[in-house]
Amino acid sequence: MNAPLWIVWIAGAFVAGSIPFGMIIGRAHGIDICALGSKNIGATNVGRVLGRRWGMVCFALDAFKGAAPVAALILLASPTAANARESTLIPLVGAAAILGHIYSPWVGFKGGKGVATSFGALLAMWPTMTFAALGALVVWLIVVKASRFISLASMVAAASLPILYAAFALWPIDEGAWSRLLSSGPLLVATLALAVLVLWKHRANIARLRAGTEPRVRDSTKPPCATVQS
Repeated sequence: MNAPLWIVWIAGAFVAGSIPFGMIIGRAHGIDICALGSKNIGATNVGRVLGRRWGMVCFALDAFKGAAPVAALILLASPTAANARESTLIPLVGAAAILGHIYSPWVGFKGGKGVATSFGALLAMWPTMTFAALGALVVWLIVVKASRFISLASMVAAASLPILYAAFALWPIDEGAWSRLLSSGPLLVATLALAVLVLWKHRANIARLRAGTEPRVRDSTKPPCATVQS
């Protein structure tokens, strides 16, 4: 694939990632999600304002917009999917979708924190990143169950991603393990950069966690009426 087509793919991924599904869901309920809760368009704030069910819908849609450009590129960019998966340009398409979500032009170049969109993009990079992404999801679920803090779970899952990716690259432990890890250097650096970005986007949550004011996951699936009406 030549350079102009790659530019089109990357631009298209950014546009796909920029779709503010959280805002659209809020508008469908007659509210401005950017004015309620944490004022974030991500799934966590949608769930906090409209209830867990809509938070899960938003998470799925945000993950899909990260996965779709990557999966489409893998299927269409090369006669063999294996060759496409090995391209170092594939992660750029995933990164463009993630940045589109975080810096959406439809929300004044603001947006969510990139967790769901990152998960979708990484999951679509079969098999290079899929198992690491699934491992990070397991970490997320465990931390949410133990702490009831979605923000903490997101940060721990993001921090675990480079470790999980390195572990899967090294497995099985044999003579070629280290050479596989070294050849995976660019993607390892990308996962480290993604982890740093997620932590940076959660800096307000870190401050609230330290102050003891970060909200926990509610047991109810219904939204708090006072919040929706405010």
